[in-house]
Amino acid sequence: MSKHVAVLMGGWSSEREVSLRSGTACARALEGRGYRVTPVDVGPDVATVLTALRPDLAFNALHGPAGEDGTIQGLLEILKIPYTHSGVLASALAMHKERAKTVMKAAGVSVPEGCVVNRRDAARAHPLTPPYVVKPIAEGSSVGVIIVREGRSHPPQELAREDWAFGEEVLVETYVPGRELTCAVMGDRALGVIEIKPASGEWYDYDAKYAAGGSIHVLPAEIKPNVYQRVQELSLTAHQALGCRGVSRADLRYDDTPGGTGALVVLEVNTQPGMTQTSLVPEIAAHAGLSFGELVQWMVEDATLGR
Repeated sequence: MSKHVAVLMGGWSSEREVSLRSGTACARALEGRGYRVTPVDVGPDVATVLTALRPDLAFNALHGPAGEDGTIQGLLEILKIPYTHSGVLASALAMHKERAKTVMKAAGVSVPEGCVVNRRDAARAHPLTPPYVVKPIAEGSSVGVIIVREGRSHPPQELAREDWAFGEEVLVETYVPGRELTCAVMGDRALGVIEIKPASGEWYDYDAKYAAGGSIHVLPAEIKPNVYQRVQELSLTAHQALGCRGVSRADLRYDDTPGGTGALVVLEVNTQPGMTQTSLVPEIAAHAGLSFGELVQWMVEDATLGR
């Protein structure tokens, strides 16, 4: 008898639409592998829905707060429904960018210099000398990220807006020029490394991530073999230091600009990486010899409690 998999998607975060796309793709792949699949558009009644469904396990295709920060993971632990990806603590820790940086740095992973400040203070005066990056502490997919370029005289005024939706405190980090790299980790091994170049615009923002043709993916990344290996080592160390399980994705910057520092830093670890047609982890897995169906099946067979 095939396992009954509840694919959790949607939710109410700013990444809802991407989650629906990830969940739909995974549900179709699992059906193609012979699983009994029930898609669940997650709402406040998710506990009631899952109790009635009684699935053998949950495939977590949620992105952003509630789905990626330990909340849904804790609920699944209470309901005793095994689930994919990372557990409560690792999810909560990785989602909080500043705390995650503290843990990664202690494990020997290089991270950008930065500080946490009140958003209104950051709108009044530069918290760092430009160039720097302003990020919400607990959002994904580059939502709410602001790059303050060198020579900019005034701080970003959007931080003071009444409709700012990303919390009162923001993370401010020194901008690291150079290449945007990402590496997938699957279980206890790091897979390939992609370099990401936005097809238009200046950086890998939300549209570049998810719009068809929004970015150019160079796989394998055209970097020196020792740097490629170091990216894999840092990604796996970060995954393990945060206590991640299943599949994760580390995002890095590599300063190989003329006269640059040569710095290679981990920006963050995504415990719920996208699984859309334009997503990075499926592409990296395919390069490593795993089809989309095989990748999703591995994640399902890896599902447990107490993660």
